Amino acid sequence: MDWDDLRLFLAVARHGGLAGAAGETGKSAPTLGRRMLALERAAGLELFRRLPRGYELTEQGQDFLARVTDLEAQIRPLTDQAEGRRRVLVKISAGTWMTKVLCEQAGEILGEDATAALRFISADHVLDIAHREAVIGIRNRRPEQIGLACRKVGRVRFAGYACDEAERPWARVLGKTPSALWVAENTEGTACLEVTNPRGALDLALAGTVRAVLPTFIGDREAALQRVTAPIKELDHDQWLVTHHEERFAPAVRQTIDRVYRILRALHRGPGSGPGRSRNGSRGVS
Repeated sequence: MDWDDLRLFLAVARHGGLAGAAGETGKSAPTLGRRMLALERAAGLELFRRLPRGYELTEQGQDFLARVTDLEAQIRPLTDQAEGRRRVLVKISAGTWMTKVLCEQAGEILGEDATAALRFISADHVLDIAHREAVIGIRNRRPEQIGLACRKVGRVRFAGYACDEAERPWARVLGKTPSALWVAENTEGTACLEVTNPRGALDLALAGTVRAVLPTFIGDREAALQRVTAPIKELDHDQWLVTHHEERFAPAVRQTIDRVYRILRALHRGPGSGPGRSRNGSRGVS
C-alpha cells in the first residue's frame, strides 16, 4: 500500500461515496472504485458496504479509517509543504491563431492563484491527448478517440484581408491546413508571396504588401486591416475544447479549462464571429 491509495480511501470514506471523492481527488468514480477494491485486496479487509446510494464503512473499515487518519496527521505537514511549491504543468495545444489569442490572455488563464504552469504548444497537427502530448487541445473537429472529453466553443470563419481594397498579391502559406490549401487552389496563376508560417501572412498584410486569408477573429481585431472578401464558407468549421476525460478533474486542469472556455466563448461572440460581408460586397478570393 502506498500513501496515494490511502489518501483516496480517506476521501471516499469521508464523502460516503465515489462522486464526492471524485471532485476532491481529481480521479473519476470508476477509477476510485477500482482503487478501493485493490486496496481491500492488498489489506485483506472488507472496508466498505457498497450500497445503491454510496459507500458505507464496515467495522473493519471504521478501524482502518482511524489508523489511516492518525497516519494522515503525520504525513500532512510534509505533503502540504510540497503542494505549496508545486505547480501543475498544463500543456495547451492549438493552431497558430488560437495560440496567439491564448498567449495574449495568459494572465487571465493563470489567474491570481497561478496554480498551473502553462505551456502553449503551437502546432498545425493534432497532438495525442490520450498519451499526454497535451493536456488541453483546441480542435477544428469533434474528437472520435475513446477517453477524451470535449466541448464545442463556437464557429470559426475566414475571410480575405488587406489594408485597403487595392489589388495586391495574395499571401500563400506553405502548409496543409484547410486555409492554406484553399488559398493555393483559388489563387493559382495569380501573383503571390509565399510564407512558411501563417503569422507571416498577417505581418505582410499589416505591412500593406499582400492580401491574406485570416480567421475573422484575428483579421477583424486588426485596426489596420479590412475585409476584402466575404466570409469563405468552405473554411467554416466548429471549434472544440478537448481534454482527457480523467485528467480534467484535477483542480488546476479544471480551472484552466474553465478559463480557456470563457475566453473562447467571448472571442466567438465578438464582432468577427458573425457571417459578415466584405466592404466592397464581393464574395470569395479574386
